[in-house]
Amino acid sequence: MALEWEQVIVDAADPVALGRWWAAALGWVVVDESADEYEIRPERDRLPGLLFGRAPDTKTVKNRLHLDFRPDDRDAEVARLVSLGARHVDIGQGEQTWVVLADPEGNEFCVLASRRTP
Repeated sequence: MALEWEQVIVDAADPVALGRWWAAALGWVVVDESADEYEIRPERDRLPGLLFGRAPDTKTVKNRLHLDFRPDDRDAEVARLVSLGARHVDIGQGEQTWVVLADPEGNEFCVLASRRTP
């Protein structure tokens, strides 16, 4: 039996707005768009994707699942994401090599330190 990872589902009050934000943040393409669902992928035929679906409730606690990103330049990427509308959040991480941000609806994600080349 084969199992392929299709997408991560993200609950959203406004799936279109949040999906557009993540598409801009990641440079991904939109593959499906409706008022209640908005799907983006790295490329039209490349998996996995992110699917933003309408949820009736609002986020109230720290996510149990979050995304980590490793850019070439952590500080430059954090500044870019903040300029798009992300915000710094404190989830009790203390001083670390990564930065915790939240998207416009409060979903946490981490921007890791750049990899060191051997």
